[in-house]
Amino acid sequence: MNFIEQLRTLDPRDPGRWPTSVRGFFVGLIFVASAVIFWYLLVWTQDRPQLLQAEAREQTLRQEFMTKQQRAANLDAYKAQLAEMRRSFGAMLRQLPGRTEVPNLLVDISQTGLAAGLQEKLFQPAPEVDKGFYAELPIRIRLVGSYHEFGKFVSGIAALPRIVTLHDIQITPVSSHGGDYDDLTMDVTAKTYRYIEDEKSGGKGPATKRGGAK
Repeated sequence: MNFIEQLRTLDPRDPGRWPTSVRGFFVGLIFVASAVIFWYLLVWTQDRPQLLQAEAREQTLRQEFMTKQQRAANLDAYKAQLAEMRRSFGAMLRQLPGRTEVPNLLVDISQTGLAAGLQEKLFQPAPEVDKGFYAELPIRIRLVGSYHEFGKFVSGIAALPRIVTLHDIQITPVSSHGGDYDDLTMDVTAKTYRYIEDEKSGGKGPATKRGGAK
């Protein structure tokens, strides 16, 4: 009689008369089931939070790895972009006059107005305004002339080798009773900018950081 046939002939109400092999099988089965239950309660339930935490950490590390891998792949492009930014910044710094260049720049601004055919009624530099790594130098200017001459003046200012910006432009007729377009007054504030690192580095900043003055 094989094992399956023995199971069919068993009396569930009298396990004491079961064959030894069958009783051993069920005892082993109960032992395995008990071990699985105890393992689930004592091991799996306690270790599952740590497992979930480890899985979340793994996902985070994978994402960090992919991000760093992408950055590493674009490293040459980033370096090229940084070099271009440094070149652009250096070019802008070279357009900022040093302290010793400011008087000559003021002369250039004044001469630009005269070269355009304008009469200079006011040319008044104001105190510097500290803006952090650079200083702003405002200059109040009043000029008399025509619209065409004003246009030449603005074009001349834009062509200067140093940065000069024009602000608060007001154009009014010279006469209170009106007049033609050749008899006008322009009040304007011109602003130029000086690199403050020039003096913080003991006057050596422009030559080192700005490639020298022209």
